[in-house]
Amino acid sequence: MRLTCCWVFLLLLLVVAPAHAFKPFVIADIQVKGLQRISLGTTFNYLPVKVGETLTDEKASAAIRALFKTGFFEDVRLYRQGRELIIEVKERPSIAKIEIFGNEDLSTEDLNTALKQVGLVEGRVFNRSILDQVQQELHRQYFSLGKYAVKIETTIKSLERNRVEVTLDIAEGKAAQIRQINIVGAKAFPESRLLGEFQLSTPTMISFIDSSGKYSKQQLLGDLETLRSFYLDRGYLHFNIESTQVSITPTKRDVYITINVSEGERYRVGKVQIAGNLVVPESELRALLQVQDGQVFSRRDVAESSSKISERLGIDGYAFANVNAAPQVDEEKRIVDLTFFVDPGNRVYVRRINITGNTKTRDEVVRREIRQMEGGWLSTPLVDRSKIRLQRLGFFDGVNVETPPVPGTNDQVDLNFDVTEGSTGNFSAGMGYGQTQGLLFNLSVTFKNFLGTGNRVSAEMNNSRINTIYRFSHTDP
Repeated sequence: MRLTCCWVFLLLLLVVAPAHAFKPFVIADIQVKGLQRISLGTTFNYLPVKVGETLTDEKASAAIRALFKTGFFEDVRLYRQGRELIIEVKERPSIAKIEIFGNEDLSTEDLNTALKQVGLVEGRVFNRSILDQVQQELHRQYFSLGKYAVKIETTIKSLERNRVEVTLDIAEGKAAQIRQINIVGAKAFPESRLLGEFQLSTPTMISFIDSSGKYSKQQLLGDLETLRSFYLDRGYLHFNIESTQVSITPTKRDVYITINVSEGERYRVGKVQIAGNLVVPESELRALLQVQDGQVFSRRDVAESSSKISERLGIDGYAFANVNAAPQVDEEKRIVDLTFFVDPGNRVYVRRINITGNTKTRDEVVRREIRQMEGGWLSTPLVDRSKIRLQRLGFFDGVNVETPPVPGTNDQVDLNFDVTEGSTGNFSAGMGYGQTQGLLFNLSVTFKNFLGTGNRVSAEMNNSRINTIYRFSHTDP
């Protein structure tokens, strides 16, 4: 028994002994063997020991840890040759290519973005330890779509020049079906009324067409926000979603959702006041309010009231006005007093109107559609109307409007219209045959924006055995 214990003790000593025991010596030179892609300079940058230093066991261990920490190497060994330190490394392979097969519900671009988050990217060093993270991240992506039965197989293929090819074979499986949705704690409204607001639902007769009944985490989050808004817009100021449970059956095909809510009491609007710097008559602003004394409190109506006051101030050039509604809650009477604080800011003027992106359309064609004037105060409705008029021309695929402030001023902006030219020409040709007219031939060409002038020009020719007709039209708006 005593002999056995001695052997165990000796084995333990061997295990815990340093892997690289060095008798201290002064390093005359350092050689690094095994480098392929990693440069010698990069390796020395990470190496904590230098020529001329005395190498000890502690410094040797620190050097090994430092090189491993770079992630470039899967094996590092140190040994002494005279007064020379030899470092032998084995580089990790680089990722030459990532192939993904079987993905339908998630695009390859989205999956590559997810892989990038865990460090699996073409051109980078490959580390087998991240494969578990890859599995977890991709499963998380598919679980959010209700694909709980997804299977992901990873294959690593070694290539020449110390490279690897990573292949992901994905069997997405079917999305889990919602068998039941329960809202626990709802008393003010029937559960069917609340579930009618949801995008998620149990399967219907036409589920194979509209994909109803399929579970999606993102849709559930959206439905929870819809439920919260539903109550807040009907006076339940302290409504709260206490918890949400999503239960999956062992087959991973069915989902049961339970939502626990606390409705709280219903509140009404008390006094409604408007305060601040009222550059517009209060009576005019009060007429814009969507909330009135005594009505049921609604978060949506409060937000719309603030928005309408801001829009009204924008007409008079106060384009960056702030309107904040401050509620004062009386818990005992269950009423909410509201004060709309108005800060119009400075009246803003337009220094210059700039037009960019019109590579084919002339500037004057764009400018004649702009209702906002240079030198005048910035009017939000006029800017919006200008954008709509440009979109209706049919010349542009996109119209973007920006109002950057003029440097050194607090009351001037430039109005920038950036347009994206679209196709404005159309050509058609046709051929037919009739017993009396014989062979029929038709050609037509139309330009909605002829030579960038905004003029519409069209020409048409109809030719047959009986007659030939030419048509030409020109419209200058």
